[in-house]
Amino acid sequence: MSVPAPAGVLYGLIADATAWPLFFPPCVHVEQLDFDGTRERLRMWALAGDRVSSWVSHRRLDVAQRRVEFHQELPSRPIESMTGVWTVRPAGDVCRVRLEHAFTIVGDTPADVTWARHVTRANSRTQLDSLAWLAERWTRLDDLVVTFEDTVRVKAPPELVFDFLYRAADWPDDLAHTRPLAVHEDTPGVQTLALDGRSAAGTRAVRICFPSAGRLVHKHLRTTGPLAAYTGEWTIDPHTSGIDVSVRHHVLLSDDAAGPRQGAARRVRDELAHAGRHVLAHATRHALGAVRVL
Repeated sequence: MSVPAPAGVLYGLIADATAWPLFFPPCVHVEQLDFDGTRERLRMWALAGDRVSSWVSHRRLDVAQRRVEFHQELPSRPIESMTGVWTVRPAGDVCRVRLEHAFTIVGDTPADVTWARHVTRANSRTQLDSLAWLAERWTRLDDLVVTFEDTVRVKAPPELVFDFLYRAADWPDDLAHTRPLAVHEDTPGVQTLALDGRSAAGTRAVRICFPSAGRLVHKHLRTTGPLAAYTGEWTIDPHTSGIDVSVRHHVLLSDDAAGPRQGAARRVRDELAHAGRHVLAHATRHALGAVRVL
């Protein structure tokens, strides 16, 4: 793939895997486990066809050669092994970006081989297309990426707040603008949500839940209007005087929403912030009500 952007910009987008959920549609969430400046270990969740797969990946980052090598430590079946490399090479006024994969399949079952080949090619094509879209707008990425959060402090056990956030299928009717119509959890801690579609955030989302850490991260898979991509996170932080419950939003705006004369970005931020604060208020009341009952 040829892209009209500096090699350093392209390499930076590839090297910063923690930003991939906002930038690359197949990627749902990334946790950086270890990093020494050259080698890193990541836990990754991504769409593989119609399901969410997870694995641990080792990467070696070579900034001088603008090269990122990777291999999966714990592949998700039917993948038995997966290795690959990203390379960025200047070529005149453009840069060439190459993404290569090599994999093996448990038992070499033909159907699994076909599935893995299809998913790998489809995800690679989507990643390269997204990288090209970002690179073409690299001078405006600071305007296109918006992050904001809200926090409330409450005197209640963190488990009660997490329980409310986790059980999204049971949210009351006045949370209908964010309320899932259906929640599926085939893998513990990985929820697929079908939303009612009236929010700018879209109609389908995936949540990764970390009960022991008091965290829930989410990615909306289909966004509408001014939203090119949307991810977020709920966190619960205990303090001596109570707990801080926060909701953080990460937004990638479409071209039409960015710019000082556009009100779309402000409307998106206001809508998402209002919805987040509304859920925070309900979670707080739920936790305080349960405490009084106890």
